[in-house]
Amino acid sequence: MGLMDFIKKQFIDILEWTESGDGTLAWRFPMADNEIQNGASLTVRESQMAIFVNEGKVADVFGPGTYKLTTQTLPVLTYLKNWDKLFNSPFKSDVYFFSTRQQIDQRWGTAQPITIRDKDFGAVRLRAFGNYAYRITDPKKFHVEISGTRERYTAEDLDGQLRGLMLQHISDAVAASGIPFLDLAANQIEFAKQLKEATAASFDALGLALESVTLQSVSLPEELQKILDQKIGMGMVGGDMNKFMQYQTAQAIPKLAEGVGQGGGVAGDALGLGAGVAMGQMLAQQMSQGLNAATQPAAAATAAAPAAMSPDAVMATLEKLADLKAKGILTDEEFSAKKAELLKKLV
Repeated sequence: MGLMDFIKKQFIDILEWTESGDGTLAWRFPMADNEIQNGASLTVRESQMAIFVNEGKVADVFGPGTYKLTTQTLPVLTYLKNWDKLFNSPFKSDVYFFSTRQQIDQRWGTAQPITIRDKDFGAVRLRAFGNYAYRITDPKKFHVEISGTRERYTAEDLDGQLRGLMLQHISDAVAASGIPFLDLAANQIEFAKQLKEATAASFDALGLALESVTLQSVSLPEELQKILDQKIGMGMVGGDMNKFMQYQTAQAIPKLAEGVGQGGGVAGDALGLGAGVAMGQMLAQQMSQGLNAATQPAAAATAAAPAAMSPDAVMATLEKLADLKAKGILTDEEFSAKKAELLKKLV
């Protein structure tokens, strides 16, 4: 390079990046044939970090702040032997900026049901959906492992990889949570917590921090959904089997009526037989309850009837009561009441 060609070069004295809000994670400062002037200013804003890459290797990492780039602050990037000859500028490096703010509302979900193991049902197929948020915490690792030398790297470019990591750890999260499969829908917060813990290490290996995970819905297979519905029905009647039979009968009667109205058939006959058995059990129970209710007053009356006493016992007791009355221990009203009770007990 001749001296005049060198003088004609443009020197960069300010390096900064204003994010455009398009989901960019990494952005390379446009160098072209420009070179960084000795004493240039590097501005790294909050929610950003920057790295200098020299000859393909990361030379330094800068957090938020303003830095003056000199041969003293960046000795690894200088060529002092050429600087005094004015053939090269001191900094011939690439500068990359990284967004460290949270990338929120990233979606994850099972495109197809995935098979997991459950302690109650063995192998079951699960569908789940939710979202997550992450941020870059190690720009050097992210540059080496993910973004590389590309001019721009966006969250959209990374989306498929991160969703795959989330789905890969669903089985681990279910196992770690210890939540029965039927109870997953009612324990979404705990399941999301376990999914976050199971996936965090995979994000860290890419220079990312998994900030949060939410679970919006869990879809159960149809056959298990029916079991869950029955469990809910039992909960509504407090586990009382008699009430549960009434609940089942009430559910079957409209179907029975519909089947009869449409001419019945084998399915209708089977349904009618099941409903008939349930109704018979319910009617038998109600008749039993009615008989018990009818006999209870008689039993109560028998229990309430005073026990019979012999005339001698009654007279002896009256004499004792009269003595108590004479001593002032019993009043006239109390004596008369006891006397009436004793006379009723005469055989």
